[in-house]
Amino acid sequence: MNKIRNIQKLNQRELAEGISPNASWHTDYRDTAFIYIGGLPYELSEGDIITVFSQYGEPVWIKLARDKETGKSRGFAWLKYEDQRSCDLAVDNLAGATVLDRMITVDHARYKPRDDEDMRDNTMGERLIETLEEDDPMKESMVKSQQEKVDSALKRLRKAKRKERKEQDRERERERRHQRDRSRDRHRDRDRSPRRIKDEDGSSHHRSSRRDDSRDRDDNRRRRHRGRDPDREERDRERNRSSDRDRTKRRYSSGEDDRKREKRNSKSASPRRARA
Repeated sequence: MNKIRNIQKLNQRELAEGISPNASWHTDYRDTAFIYIGGLPYELSEGDIITVFSQYGEPVWIKLARDKETGKSRGFAWLKYEDQRSCDLAVDNLAGATVLDRMITVDHARYKPRDDEDMRDNTMGERLIETLEEDDPMKESMVKSQQEKVDSALKRLRKAKRKERKEQDRERERERRHQRDRSRDRHRDRDRSPRRIKDEDGSSHHRSSRRDDSRDRDDNRRRRHRGRDPDREERDRERNRSSDRDRTKRRYSSGEDDRKREKRNSKSASPRRARA
């Protein structure tokens, strides 16, 4: 699974960056026309594998790993193409494809045959159709069988590719929604948090805008006070003292008038009481 993801990431990166085929990661395998195929359904035969992979080139050799005692498939194989470029197409298009509900692995390989291993073309069974006579009764049934296999394999591959594209689209949409949500959260936190300032000692703390405005007004008032003329301040203080003396005199004068008025009233009331 990790190998499939790595291949898909490499292909997506090259597609996004517009990397040319000459600079592709496939160029590391220009010296081999072999591919490794893993995760194969156990019921697939060599002919079935060739049917699936022949859509990207002409296979000339295949080796399906089989159990030595039972002869049953072990689920992996090596295949060689006539043209090395067919390997690139098969790896790009079939790595991660689903065949009979199983995801297969396809990657470049440098196969080293055994000394006694026959590396001659062993796919001739698939080319038997070409050598049959036109009037051979077996030819029509073999052509039909092979065509059905090809159609079925292509149908499964197309279905797997559509499913893979839908999953990728859903993943991209989830990522976009996640990024939008994170962006909204950052803006919301920025709007809610008060301004952050630093003191002279380097420590930082929060302060509300109302407190900043009050501090600014106090600073302006102190600056205006420091900038005033000393003579003018002395005149203001003298004016204030004069105002205080005037208020004191007015209060004293008002008190004297009240006492005189009360004295006159008391004198005028006394004779009337005597005559009575």
